[in-house]
Amino acid sequence: MTKNIKYSIIEPAFFKLDGGAMYGIIPKPLWNKVHPADEHNRILLALRLLLIQGPERTVLVDTGIGDYHDEKFVHMFDINSLHSPLEQALAEIGLTKEDITDLVISHLHFDHIGGLGIDNEKGEHIALLPHAKVHVHKKHFEYALNPSARDTGSFHSHRFGPLLKSYEDKGQLFFYGGDQGELFDLGQGNPLKFITSHGHTPWLLHPYTDEYLYITDLIPTSNHLHIPWVMGYDIEPVVTTKYKTKLLKFIKNNHLKVIYEHDPLYWGSELADDEKGRIRAKRNFEREDKLSYPISSIQV
Repeated sequence: MTKNIKYSIIEPAFFKLDGGAMYGIIPKPLWNKVHPADEHNRILLALRLLLIQGPERTVLVDTGIGDYHDEKFVHMFDINSLHSPLEQALAEIGLTKEDITDLVISHLHFDHIGGLGIDNEKGEHIALLPHAKVHVHKKHFEYALNPSARDTGSFHSHRFGPLLKSYEDKGQLFFYGGDQGELFDLGQGNPLKFITSHGHTPWLLHPYTDEYLYITDLIPTSNHLHIPWVMGYDIEPVVTTKYKTKLLKFIKNNHLKVIYEHDPLYWGSELADDEKGRIRAKRNFEREDKLSYPISSIQV
């Protein structure tokens, strides 16, 4: 069990996506029962980040969607957030953007990397977290700069590219390779590790401690624990189902709790086998009606 580690949930915004796109081939009468759509067939989704405070590092996982988007984009996705949403969410738990020592990026879709930058008084898009070391999977970064025609709209490289270059120029950008490994130590021998998956997007990175795994878009909500329930956004749905099976077994066998990035009701779940041997939520953890809130505090 990790020692001297505090975890918090950061929810700087909510937005909506088409329900059919989020549930793929699953018929609407099924998914609409558990995740009701609005009059435009859109469903409410969280933009949920994880904050890990260790003895030596304060780590943010993902950044949310940001607030640089034009009115048409905000209306299309019904983005519900405050101005400078990430800064305000950090302030709720007594932190500033200067306090973040490390940023781990699961992948470079706009709703996960959009909060990295802000527009300054000169209209320049600059990095929000000045002291953070940024951690990205190298293969995914390469793909994000040259995606397929099918998912190119998910990558706003004209925004994140110059920001990541600015971190690289300052020696604050770190790349990783392979299917799994260690990102860094949180202090006092508490490693933050990663495992990758494919299907949704190549080299999707899932950071984890010995308590929690951030499942991100492989399983965006608790409803997607069902193996066939795969998003229409996934570029290789069959591959996604294989990695869902693999990662769920990994989570259960390592006695981890899962954190969902987009579930509007639950921030995470504890998993177990059901009577048919399928991995399901043994217990769901309800989100709080706040921008930020602690979820665990384990001390020596």
